[in-house]
Amino acid sequence: MKQFVLLFLSMIFLAPLSYAQDEALWMRYSSISPDGNTIVFSYKGDLFKVATSGGKAVALTSHEGYEFMPVWSHDGQQIAFASDRNGNFDIYTIPISGGQATRITSFSRNEYPWSFSPDNKNILFTSVIMDQASNLMFPRGNLSELYSVPASGGRISQILSSSADMASYTADGSKVLYQDVKGLENTWRKHHTSSVTKDIWTYDVKANKHTRLTTFKGEDRNPVFSKDESEVFYLSEESGTLNIHKLSTGTPNQNTQLTKFKTHPVRFLTIADDNTLCFGYNGEIYTKKGDAEPVKVSITVGVDGLDNDIEFLKMSSGATEMNVSPNGKEIAFIARGEVFVTSVDYGTTKQITKTPEQERSVSFSPDGKAVLYASERNNSWNLYQTKLVKDTETSFANATLLKEEVVFEAEEESFQPAFSPDGKEVAFLSERVVLKVITLSNKNVRTVFENAITYSYSDGDQWYEWSPDGKWFLMHYADSHLFRSNVALVDATGNGKFTNLTQSGYDDYTPRWAMGGKAMIWFSDKQGMRNHGSWGSTSDVYGMFFTQ
Repeated sequence: MKQFVLLFLSMIFLAPLSYAQDEALWMRYSSISPDGNTIVFSYKGDLFKVATSGGKAVALTSHEGYEFMPVWSHDGQQIAFASDRNGNFDIYTIPISGGQATRITSFSRNEYPWSFSPDNKNILFTSVIMDQASNLMFPRGNLSELYSVPASGGRISQILSSSADMASYTADGSKVLYQDVKGLENTWRKHHTSSVTKDIWTYDVKANKHTRLTTFKGEDRNPVFSKDESEVFYLSEESGTLNIHKLSTGTPNQNTQLTKFKTHPVRFLTIADDNTLCFGYNGEIYTKKGDAEPVKVSITVGVDGLDNDIEFLKMSSGATEMNVSPNGKEIAFIARGEVFVTSVDYGTTKQITKTPEQERSVSFSPDGKAVLYASERNNSWNLYQTKLVKDTETSFANATLLKEEVVFEAEEESFQPAFSPDGKEVAFLSERVVLKVITLSNKNVRTVFENAITYSYSDGDQWYEWSPDGKWFLMHYADSHLFRSNVALVDATGNGKFTNLTQSGYDDYTPRWAMGGKAMIWFSDKQGMRNHGSWGSTSDVYGMFFTQ
């Protein structure tokens, strides 16, 4: 097969920037000024400012890069923010009156600003630059360190080798208020309780001492000091979803819930010098003064965008997965969350799906007349296929008529579908870890492999493959250790029988059938170079024969 190059596609963007709205939605990273009169926020990748009373927002930035996380200097004269206009996220500053942004950092990793120092001469930020040798924390990219950089640019100084997000100094610079980062959990995850949920701390700079202020088993995050620093306002899930809470620094074991939102989490908490709170909720911005109820800030944004309403793109990269047709003449692939099929011999590409949802796990049917995929529709992942309609048409890339059909829809999450070798059945993963098979003629579903002996840690970490005769599956599963999987031979009839083929005690994964079903190959790290002091190992390819 000749080298495959993606040469496509015309993409129409139906939501350009060049329109005004009655009220803007999904404004993020709202930040109130020290005098409480102005709010700066991120909207569609640019920074805007608006009066706290609401009204029409004015653009502060108009760069094609993504700009977010604005923080105010204490004198209210400038904003520090993060922008990827030079590749990764660096810190920039811009006058609140507008003008040219100034680049402050230029490291190869992302830098995120949190606050200005009390004298406005420095900016506290986090990044992954250099751990101290004495730091015992797991060396991982999302476990950053806390640094200070001059607001005019220059040499950085490390404040803490341990992670300290949302960091801000007290007025005298003696302490730092921050939220910790203990592990790898996604920062947007809701309602989880574990050993890595965030807590609020203070750090005594002179004494080099950390003091924990919150002990709730769920999320406590985004702390800000009151003006006199006797109280800390923060977000907590102690009330069920993220709401604003308040504690006294003298008695941190007691807290008061200040907001009563139920459905969505409160985000992006900031505070003005008069203790006016500003925060985001369900894509909108609110303020709260004292004991009064929160007030939504009515904001309109009218701005002309930098992009055309219709954009024609030629792309040579960006496909996330692919599958070759049985006759080798077409390739189905996923790009920008849509299914495409391209001809190998000609430069023709057909867009198969055009939905606001994401498609994934694309493959051809054994006869090449259908394309199978999963799509996140109706609030769950479901299975679909698109078929050729005309008998006279044999290729998707040049087809004039296509028809999509539902293969399986349910409340449960269903993805990673695969046709059986005869094309009469489709296997798929239910709720990530249960292998099921649906018979296409009558829609009967049977369970082949239960989840009691396997576990999914991250998206896409499960694997299975039909045998060439359709009677068996090869799959890997973790029955005794989360990161130590075995390879199983599973009966496709659903009788529950399976055989552990590897039993090495190490990690055996991604088995593939070979020699027409007479053997398999798979990866194993049982003899690979191993890092016993931390994490990681190398794997080799092994083979196993099923016949004499």
